Amino acid sequence: MTRPVLHCGFVPLVDAAPLVIARELGFAAKEGVVLELLKQPSWSALRDMLAMRHLEAAHMLSPMPIAMSLGLGGVKADIHAVMVLSVNGNVLAASNTLIAQLRAKGWKRDLEDADAVADALEQAVQGPIRIGVPFPFSMHRELVEYWLRGRDLQIEVHSVPPPMMSEALKSGEVDAFCVGEPWGSRAVDAEAGELILAGRSIWAFSPEKVLAARGDWIEDNPDLIGALMRAVYHAGRWLQDPGNRVIATDILARQEYLGLPADVIERAMKGHLLAQARSFGTEVPGFLHFNTGAANFPWRSQAQWIGSNLAHRHGLELEPALAHARRVFRSDLYREVMGAIGIDLPGASDKQEGALMHPTAVASTRGGLILQPDYFFDGAIFDPDED
Repeated sequence: MTRPVLHCGFVPLVDAAPLVIARELGFAAKEGVVLELLKQPSWSALRDMLAMRHLEAAHMLSPMPIAMSLGLGGVKADIHAVMVLSVNGNVLAASNTLIAQLRAKGWKRDLEDADAVADALEQAVQGPIRIGVPFPFSMHRELVEYWLRGRDLQIEVHSVPPPMMSEALKSGEVDAFCVGEPWGSRAVDAEAGELILAGRSIWAFSPEKVLAARGDWIEDNPDLIGALMRAVYHAGRWLQDPGNRVIATDILARQEYLGLPADVIERAMKGHLLAQARSFGTEVPGFLHFNTGAANFPWRSQAQWIGSNLAHRHGLELEPALAHARRVFRSDLYREVMGAIGIDLPGASDKQEGALMHPTAVASTRGGLILQPDYFFDGAIFDPDED
């Protein structure tokens, strides 16, 4: 019997690992599907491929399906986020020139102190600061905008494909950037700049990438989307075991995936970052999650946080935008697929984002779910019932 082929697009980043492992270690095959992974040169290319039906599914920035459902960025399509692929995994870096200015004002590096870095930027920067992000509708942009909101800084956000971040920093096209690994580490190795902050220091448990598909395809192919979700879930659970990440690193380093030295990829997989060239490195706890603490659950409160930001930034009517956002994150489908195989699921599909300072047991279908800290750097709490 011929197995169905699923074409899934991805951008070469460490957080594409659940898809890569689902294919390479047979999790997809066990579910009865052939998973074909198609590397894309940019997020806009991947977006267009999915919208034009050249792909069945895609590795996507978490705000992208919401933006597409709202018609932002010139492409309107009914795209759904069926599960979260990864949490955290971003870094912020600054050019050598900006690093020198920060140090002249007494800044001392701490990759986990978002307030201290923002304070230093206010003191050091004269005029606008140009910050690169991989795409206008990305968690990178949401983190940067949230972090520097209300600061006495003039921010100019530029879109730069992840593999080009290092050159953009070195050439002076941007003064700083926020990007997923390993592209921050590549900039450090090229001595184009230094790391100044880990993305998790802004929001401790932010949904970074999602598995996305068109709404009509999901409706027409319930068995296939279920098979893909199960395969990716089991791959993520395998990845969460630290003992497996060396094997994953070697696979991701292959030319058809990231095509980069394994030691660079390994830093992100282990959360051991080199903030500057030839340094000993810094451990960043919780730098990247693939499965722990309901990491794969598509919380509608997280979709609402993203939708609220997009609505305010783009002048959209708030209530319809929030309704669109909440429909995009398919907690209902996730419950249906994962519940059938006994996965422990949270008792609700919304939560107060930013309320958890410590690992916390919550009501769940099997009674064993512990959510990880999800606090915002400024102590704010986003309540979806009060937005």
